[in-house]
Amino acid sequence: MGARAFFEPIKTIAFGGISGAYAAVGNPTSHETRVFCISNNTEGDMYLTTDLTRDEMFLAAGSFRLYDIQSNLSPVDDKFVFAIGTQFYIKQITAPISGAVYIECIH
Repeated sequence: MGARAFFEPIKTIAFGGISGAYAAVGNPTSHETRVFCISNNTEGDMYLTTDLTRDEMFLAAGSFRLYDIQSNLSPVDDKFVFAIGTQFYIKQITAPISGAVYIECIH
């Protein structure tokens, strides 16, 4: 049987858990992540990070970002991935009043 892709359980944080301080979105990754999608289903703009010392990504209200971080690598090079144990964090730029942020990971 050939190689297969698998989803991790979805990572989510409801609007009430989002503030001006970074909060964890779900659990850390349990596998090396090759593809991920971040969906901001709130009306608030957000910053996303994997490093609590800096803002790494802007996520507009009601938007999503999809990344295939390994799509153009050689089949032999298998290490352009997020490491096992990567934790995603979110904080508000503008306060949400409903919705949630979701992160879907494929390994």
